Amino acid sequence: MTGNNTERIDLSRAHSARVYDFILGGKDNYEADRAAAAAALEAWPGLRTSMHINRAVMHRMAHWLATEAGIDQFLDIGTGIPTAPNLHQVVQGVTPSARVVYVDNDPIVLAHARALLTGTPAGRTAYIEADMREPDKILAAPDLHETLDLRRPVALTVIAVLQFVADASGLIQQLMEPLAPGSHLAITLATADLAPESIDLAATYTRRGIPMYLRSHAEVTDLFTGLDLLDPGVVPMHHWRPNPGEPVADANTVNMYAGVASKP
Repeated sequence: MTGNNTERIDLSRAHSARVYDFILGGKDNYEADRAAAAAALEAWPGLRTSMHINRAVMHRMAHWLATEAGIDQFLDIGTGIPTAPNLHQVVQGVTPSARVVYVDNDPIVLAHARALLTGTPAGRTAYIEADMREPDKILAAPDLHETLDLRRPVALTVIAVLQFVADASGLIQQLMEPLAPGSHLAITLATADLAPESIDLAATYTRRGIPMYLRSHAEVTDLFTGLDLLDPGVVPMHHWRPNPGEPVADANTVNMYAGVASKP
């Protein structure tokens, strides 16, 4: 990590990406993040398992988008600290020439951007440091337009981060608007529908300086308004196209919905 990045980190406040990193066993976190993680796990012990399941769902979504949907361009919002395999490793394993743009606002993620940018020789990856709540900045970034051709279909992946955005619907609409027909949207998003303890979890995150907004099934479905929602629809994330023979997670350890839709 460079000194400039370290100086820009507010060590007194937890960050969702670093809390996620700590719970998954990573080392790129600080005392505030570890304290927030401990409080979150006390509020809902199933959180760690749910996070692991979310990673597995991201891998399945990325693989499906690259294979079945034939997408070779990806815009990943709220990337987080690299945890292999990353999205580009999954999709470039299918299509070596696939292109991926990662977006995050945590200086630690920027410090690890080199790992995010190491792809196949035929493909290309880029990293944009931006807050997902500023879609105009993301869409205007030169690296976005140098890496992706927005005249062709793009997969917008927004995995496990929309619960930290007050206006998730507005964000999605702005990011999808310039994307070509045939583009896809993939979402995982926290809810209290599946694990009522998530209400305490959200309150704990919020008290620690990370406002969390839980959405109902209807609210998650509304995020796909104007798009063609694909089978199996908006479902508990462990039910989104599980691999044949793969054990299905205990419902009590899942607190997120998942869904994928295409742009007409």
